[in-house]
Amino acid sequence: MPYTIKRAVLVLALLTLGTGAADAQGRRPLAVDDVFNVRDVRDPQRSPDGEWVAYTVTEAVRETDKSNTDVWMVKWDGSEQVRLTFTPDSESRPRWSPDGKYLAFTSSRQGSKGGQVWLLNRAGGEAVRVTEVKGGVADYAWSPDSRRLVLAVNDPDPAVAAEDEAREKAPEGAGKTPKPIVVDRYRFKADREGFLRGERTHLYLFDVETRKAEALTSGPFEESSPAWSPDGTQIAFLRRHGANGDIDRMPNVDVFSMDARPGAAPRRLTTTTALERGPVSWSPDGRTIAYLVGDEVKNSAYVQARLAVVPASGGEPRTLTDALDRPVGDATWSGDGLAFVVVDDRARYVAKVSAAGGRVERLVDGRRVVTSPSGGSDGAFAVLAATATELPEVHALENGRLRRLTRHNAWLQDVLLGTTEDFTSTSADGTEVHSLIVKPPTWSAGRGYPLLLRIHGGPNGQDEHAFHFERELFAASGYVVLAVNYRGSNGRGSDYQKAIYADWGNKEVVDLLGAVDAAVKAGLADPDRLGIGGWSYGGILTNAAIATDTRFKAAISGAGSSNQISMYGTDQYITQYDTELGPPWKSTDLWVKISYPFFKADRIRTPTLFLCGEKDFNVPLLGSEQMYQALQSLGVDTELVIYPNQFHGITIPSYKKDRLERYLAWYDKYLKAPATTPSGGP
Repeated sequence: MPYTIKRAVLVLALLTLGTGAADAQGRRPLAVDDVFNVRDVRDPQRSPDGEWVAYTVTEAVRETDKSNTDVWMVKWDGSEQVRLTFTPDSESRPRWSPDGKYLAFTSSRQGSKGGQVWLLNRAGGEAVRVTEVKGGVADYAWSPDSRRLVLAVNDPDPAVAAEDEAREKAPEGAGKTPKPIVVDRYRFKADREGFLRGERTHLYLFDVETRKAEALTSGPFEESSPAWSPDGTQIAFLRRHGANGDIDRMPNVDVFSMDARPGAAPRRLTTTTALERGPVSWSPDGRTIAYLVGDEVKNSAYVQARLAVVPASGGEPRTLTDALDRPVGDATWSGDGLAFVVVDDRARYVAKVSAAGGRVERLVDGRRVVTSPSGGSDGAFAVLAATATELPEVHALENGRLRRLTRHNAWLQDVLLGTTEDFTSTSADGTEVHSLIVKPPTWSAGRGYPLLLRIHGGPNGQDEHAFHFERELFAASGYVVLAVNYRGSNGRGSDYQKAIYADWGNKEVVDLLGAVDAAVKAGLADPDRLGIGGWSYGGILTNAAIATDTRFKAAISGAGSSNQISMYGTDQYITQYDTELGPPWKSTDLWVKISYPFFKADRIRTPTLFLCGEKDFNVPLLGSEQMYQALQSLGVDTELVIYPNQFHGITIPSYKKDRLERYLAWYDKYLKAPATTPSGGP
């Protein structure tokens, strides 16, 4: 066989292996249909006696085209695993009663309006619904004596509730037409919630035995993250409030506490102008309350939360994690200190600090993502842990080591996955940028692979060492995937995160293009087969990148926008716009500058697929429609896909599958080399 034919046959064999064949161990590439195999494990809650961990598992159900969430529990030693709920109505937020008698959860099963609290007696029997509050329960917490709950209830606008009730009671064919929607709030829309009117979230005291709910708070505020004092006499919580009762125009969130009885007056414990965050929790001795400190309203898009404590009786708050210069979350008391999750460079880990402050102790190492610690009296934690090749599962964290307790995604053992590595580049202005590179399962050095630059949203998120279905699917299809933590991402410190303040689409694009240059120079990608794409802020940056650089042969912009002026008043970010950019009539030049992908659309040469949910109020469909129309007008190959009745996040399983199939088809059309027959015959 001539050398040229041998080489061509070898290349064709590698292409076949990279796009569908199993390896020598019988493992197969990841496929689009595997979205129905994924089990999303969340919310581990360790029982009071430490012997069990309750958690939830969500799966996509092909037959109903819905996702279903059920409550499970696993024994601490891993010897037994039990599914506790089986209904097609999802259950969430499992919480143990302190006496260990009940496991509560929220669900809208059996026609319940909104999420209601259900109790499952550990001695046996069916779960029983115990609450029936209008609007549903957003959050809840057990009292230390297990006799009461504090509920965070989604109180509807009274006028709207009355209209809905009248319409329900109206005879068939009469009075069924909804009345016009009338809004008078400054921030008047939110994704999934729709148009905002007089609805508020307030706290209620609920007696488990009598099933009686009594209001604890009211007024033009919103309360969240309720927590009981150890003696059961007080409740701490977060309150969103503002000047003259306007929680929209200049919002503020502070920690409050109050006696656990109707009519008690709330006491304000923090007075910063920052946006405090939960969870709120009491120290075991009841003297201190822990919470997270956010940032000023003008920096709301670049929040790097810090752990803080304040005396329960009032006094000066103290922050405990300033030296970290990293975002923290999921804080919980452990002995005389606090355990919490640190968002670090491309990873997350659990750490601990004394309530008095001092050195932060890292409790687990590794290039992985560890979250959601739920502690016990023995100092060990139930956590979720994931890696680039392992979906999140419940683990025990003991003495710095992880011990797996669940295996809901064991099917991944039969899948041939890509190789995820850290990748570093230097941008044109000298900034060091950290990324992930995912190589196909059948990677072969020296072969020119098509590269996909996939951009995360936020912008204050990050790509990290956790299983990512899209990246693995692209790798299984023969693509090298580059995931860049551009300036604006978290995990690299506050200055790195705030570097894009009021300067959107500039430094991020410099970082993205610099990382692509480095990947090509390192021989990881074919410079003539480069693709780009992302969702939300990733879609916004996709538009910015293709208006800056014409090298990309295919682009996919999901739930993005470019003419940012048109987003003012049509999306949910009015407070950020006014505090970070200023209104368009006062800072017109700035608004035009950050809208350059639209006003410079004639520079775009890249075939682009646009996608969005029909009811997206986060980044409305308008943003995708405008860019689609612009490219149509310019004669650039483009297409617009709209998912009916979907919000910013696509939730219907068949739509998720459809989106992945369209991703692959679009990229393959422009980036995969056509098959050729070697000359000279067989």
